[in-house]
Amino acid sequence: MSVRLLIVEDDASLNQMLALHFQEQGYEPHAAFHCEEALQQAETLQPDLILLDQQLPDGLGNTLIPRLLELVPGTRIIMMTGVHDLELAIQAIQDGACDFIHKPVKTELLQATVEKALAGRAATAEEPEDRPARARELIGRSDAMLAVSKQIALSAQSNAPVLITGESGTGKEIVAKLVHQYSGRSGAFVAVNCAAIVDTLLESELFGHEKGAFTGAVSRKPGRFQQARDGTLFLDEIGELAMPLQAKLLRALQEQVVEPVGATAPVPVNCRIIAATHRDLFEMAREGLFREDLAYRLEVITIHLPPLRERPEDLPLLIQALLERAALRMERPVPPLTDEARAKLLAHRWPGNVRELENVLTQALVQARDGAITAHMIHFPGAAEPESPATVPEEEKELPTLEEMEARHIRRVLEHTGGHKANACRILGISRPALDRKIRKYGIELP
Repeated sequence: MSVRLLIVEDDASLNQMLALHFQEQGYEPHAAFHCEEALQQAETLQPDLILLDQQLPDGLGNTLIPRLLELVPGTRIIMMTGVHDLELAIQAIQDGACDFIHKPVKTELLQATVEKALAGRAATAEEPEDRPARARELIGRSDAMLAVSKQIALSAQSNAPVLITGESGTGKEIVAKLVHQYSGRSGAFVAVNCAAIVDTLLESELFGHEKGAFTGAVSRKPGRFQQARDGTLFLDEIGELAMPLQAKLLRALQEQVVEPVGATAPVPVNCRIIAATHRDLFEMAREGLFREDLAYRLEVITIHLPPLRERPEDLPLLIQALLERAALRMERPVPPLTDEARAKLLAHRWPGNVRELENVLTQALVQARDGAITAHMIHFPGAAEPESPATVPEEEKELPTLEEMEARHIRRVLEHTGGHKANACRILGISRPALDRKIRKYGIELP
């Protein structure tokens, strides 16, 4: 029996082209050109899959998703739109669509998407009672960020562990919060930065401790695993976790139990694990710095956040959004940017990614008292700012500041170690968290 396919598209030529393509592939295509016709056709035909356009003459396609799933339980719905809207992608998949594709439609990509959709498990049409608020913090309309939004929505439908990868400052915690938000889990979102807590305290922080377990343990304290019951535990900088704790984390993932420090019996836990790292866990495993079995456990679902320099088309939107956010925090009007200031921002490579951009704009806003933000108000971390020859003696012009010297030395050491932070810490004589802070401060890009 051939697959029944309903194409809901008001552009008659595109509808016909898609119908001919899928007919040649052995499908049974049917056409609808507006919302009401789509609902009628769906109820009559009971299609196996629906290609649903967003902009229809009598309404928006995404509003039809719940009704279509009621009429045809188990059908697969693929949204098609010419608008790059991350919130729409997340909401459509949250409502029950199985995928989201951009126009102009590439038939090879669409064919692969259709085959993948039909091969998957039938989607359910359950409607959550309390739908979370729409995401407003994932900013960008590039294809890369649309892919991220789709992964967020798909990840939210599963309880499997998620590993979020990407450079520092790309917004990994925001993505983790969105996965939790759209998952509908009733518990809290609990975050732990594995690089910010010393190893001797991290075990107690994660797994809890009993009264009298160690000096200062004057009462029983539940760990972050217990605090995240029925919710999500976000483990940031998971690559910095010490080996002994990696073994205990692996057991917690496998057995769904933790052993608080000083306890005589394991404690059952129920939380979803989302981890994040800017490092390659499997490369670390080959170097003996990370357990390979734990890496496999964590990387069931992977969401990769691209660096800002790889999605320059998102930069103007980010500049405006982050400037408005900073102005709102300071309770000030949003100042305009001069053409020179905007050009300077757009030309920068942003090694510190979105975090660096937000800091730079905040600093510029502080300087822009009443007028516009000008180019001389834009200062990049770690970059030497030229001083006025009128105020700097000639013999001092070539002398770097202490911070410039420190930034140069750290870059040189990291280049020497090939980006290996542990070796760099040994040479520099500083801790791992201190090195990470300086890398962020100076916007240092690892080799």
